[in-house]
Amino acid sequence: MKLKPEQLGARLKQAVAPVYLVTGDEPLLAEESCDLLRKTFLSQGFTEREVLHVDGSFKWEYLLECASALSLFAERKIIELRLGSQKLNKNASEMLQQYLVNPAPDNVLLITADKLDAGAKKSAWLKAVDKSGVIVELWPVEPAQLPEWIRRRAVQMDMRLDDSAVEVLCQRVEGNLLAARQEMSKLQLLFPNKTLTADDVIDAVSDSSRFDIFGLTDAALGAQPQRVTRIIQVLRQEGTEPAVVLWALAREIRILHAVQRGLQQGTGFDSLCQQQRLFGKRKQLVRNTTKRLSPTTLENLLQQAAEVDRLVKGARAGDPWLTLTSILLHLAGTTLPLDATG
Repeated sequence: MKLKPEQLGARLKQAVAPVYLVTGDEPLLAEESCDLLRKTFLSQGFTEREVLHVDGSFKWEYLLECASALSLFAERKIIELRLGSQKLNKNASEMLQQYLVNPAPDNVLLITADKLDAGAKKSAWLKAVDKSGVIVELWPVEPAQLPEWIRRRAVQMDMRLDDSAVEVLCQRVEGNLLAARQEMSKLQLLFPNKTLTADDVIDAVSDSSRFDIFGLTDAALGAQPQRVTRIIQVLRQEGTEPAVVLWALAREIRILHAVQRGLQQGTGFDSLCQQQRLFGKRKQLVRNTTKRLSPTTLENLLQQAAEVDRLVKGARAGDPWLTLTSILLHLAGTTLPLDATG
C-alpha cells in the first residue's frame, strides 16, 4: 500500500503492518513520518529497537538473525533498516523477500531509503514490501505549493501569518522544509499571539542574521574564520539541524562553481549573477571567493558535502558538524583537517 505522508496518521489507527518503507529526498517529511511511526510502535508495545545501517559490507543474513533473536528485555521489537542510497543486489533482495514471506509477529520492520530510482521501483523486493506493508513516498514541495504548506504548518503551530509574511518566508527558505520549520519556530517565539507581517519576518531575520545559516555562509565567503567558528557553535547549541546548514552550504558551493565555470566560458559576471539570483553585497562576496578558490577545491568541497549528507542520514557513523566546520573554514580561507568519524 502506497501512502502520502499526510495519510499515514489515519492508516496507523488500524493494525500495525509488518513492514513500513519511508522513501524520498525530503528530510523533514522523512523525519516526521519516522517519528510518528516510532511513537505508534511504542504505544503498541514495541519497546526494543535495533538499527541496521546498510553499506557495501552489510551482511543481509543478519536481518534474519536479528528478526529471530529472542529479546531479554522486551516482547516486541522495531528493526530499523537504513538503506540511504544503497541499492539492493540479488542476494539482498532475496533476503528481504525471505523475511517478508513470514515476518515475525513480534517484530515490525521500518525501512528508510533515499529516493528510489526506476530500477528499484520495479524490483521484486519493493513489490514484496508493497504487498506486505506500507510505503510512504515523500515528494519535494514544489515552489507553487510552498505557500499553502507554510499556511497549513502555521495552523498546526497556532501561528497567524498574513500573505506578505508567507511570501517573505517562501523567498527565505527556497523550498527547504527543515529551514522553514526552523524559521517558523523562531518567529513563534519572537511574536506570540500576533498576526505576522512581512516586516515582522524581515525584522526577525535582521535581528538574528549574525547567528543564522545565511550569516554563517556570508561569514565563510567573507573570509572570516573566527566568525564562522562562533556562529556554528551558537547554531549547534540552539539545536539547528545539521541538514539545514548542509543545504545552505551545498547551495553556496554550487553557486560558486557555476559562476566560476561561467566566467571561464566567457559569460559576463553580471549575467551570471542574474542567473544565480545574486544581489547586493553577495555579488562581491561570490566574486572574491571564486578568485580565492580553484575549481578543484570547490569540487572537493562538494564531495565533502556529500559525505556530510551520508552522516546526516545515518549511512555512516560520525558527527556531521565536524565536517561541516571543516568545509566552512576552508571556504573562509583556512584549513582544519578533521576526522568526521572521530
